[in-house]
Amino acid sequence: MSEAPAKRSDSVPTADLTAVPRTHYGRWLGALAVVAFLCWLAYSLAHAAIDWGVVRHYLTMGVLLKGLLLTLVLTVVGMVLGVALGVVVAMMRLSRNPVTSGVGWLYVWVFRGTPVYLQLLAWFNIGLLFPYIWLPGLGGARTVDLVTPFVAAAIGLGLNQGAYTSEVVRAGILSIDEGQTEAAQALGMSRLRTMRKIVLPQAMRVILPPIGNETIGMLKTTSLASAIGVSEILSEAQHIYFVNNRIMELLIVCAIWYLAAVSVLSVVQYYLERHFAKGSSSRSLPDTPLQRLRKVINQKKAVS
Repeated sequence: MSEAPAKRSDSVPTADLTAVPRTHYGRWLGALAVVAFLCWLAYSLAHAAIDWGVVRHYLTMGVLLKGLLLTLVLTVVGMVLGVALGVVVAMMRLSRNPVTSGVGWLYVWVFRGTPVYLQLLAWFNIGLLFPYIWLPGLGGARTVDLVTPFVAAAIGLGLNQGAYTSEVVRAGILSIDEGQTEAAQALGMSRLRTMRKIVLPQAMRVILPPIGNETIGMLKTTSLASAIGVSEILSEAQHIYFVNNRIMELLIVCAIWYLAAVSVLSVVQYYLERHFAKGSSSRSLPDTPLQRLRKVINQKKAVS
């Protein structure tokens, strides 16, 4: 038998190869375009017809700070109510009872299917349908005395948020393997205890990111409460610029405070997500900004 001819190696020794980095012309052109746009925007704002002294004056004005505090309180109340309702409605929708599941679906359908603005107006005018509300131990009371503009805004925002939060919570619960629930029930744990001790803690890493986004959205949605007489920060700013006609300056003040509040909420969301991500992955968590800063300081100390 004849042997097969040996294959000729055309490979070039690796020592003769030179690695040439690829030049990304498009990347550099895009970066230059972005920098040029930012420079133009900064120059335009610096030379626009804006009195920055007025912005500085109203930035710490007591009326606007009071409106900011009301905005933050309304955000917290609306989110607490929304998250509480969201968890309950999510459990209802996951129930095997068709009546309970149907009621949960109906709630989500109604409050997701109508605008927040409409819901706020409806709650503010609820006294037209029910002039009196009966309270246990207190008897009847006028609805207009109980459902103030703030209460109407809190109820409207909370109920609307609950519909969206319920879908987020339901998705987080469904992301957990059913085998863990079956194992817990085999150990004699009740359904509620299984949900509280096993399912929800693991689902939090799925639930928290959208809940954080919803909280930031709630902060900005509170501006709609001015339609029913709630004096939040944007409403207070409007009251001022209707008098002095400093419209853009006061809108910039509101934008600065909204951005500051959103920045704080983003930091809180970051650390909450980091906390619930512990133990959920084999990969180590990235350093926080504070940890990175400490490493840089320690490296400089070591070099010196």
